[in-house]
Amino acid sequence: MSKMYHYASVSKALDELKEKGFTVDFNINDQDIIQNPSHYEIQHIYRYEGESNPDDEATVYGILSTTGQKGVFVAGYAANSDNDAAKVLLDLTIKDRNS
Repeated sequence: MSKMYHYASVSKALDELKEKGFTVDFNINDQDIIQNPSHYEIQHIYRYEGESNPDDEATVYGILSTTGQKGVFVAGYAANSDNDAAKVLLDLTIKDRNS
């Protein structure tokens, strides 16, 4: 079961996850998330909502891979942030809620 938190900024969420050992940047290799979603488990979700601009909204995921790597993935909500890996992660969080 993933835990959801709200922080004042994305950087505060990333700092918190780093303290918990989530040091890998999964944004760099997002193709593996897309091709092998079952290899990843979302352990933490941090939501950041911009106060004045909806384009500032983001979600920071704390992810554990089946290889034991702990890392982060940052997904934005801007109109131009169409990211397939973010869609896969959102689907994982929805499945997690139903189990």
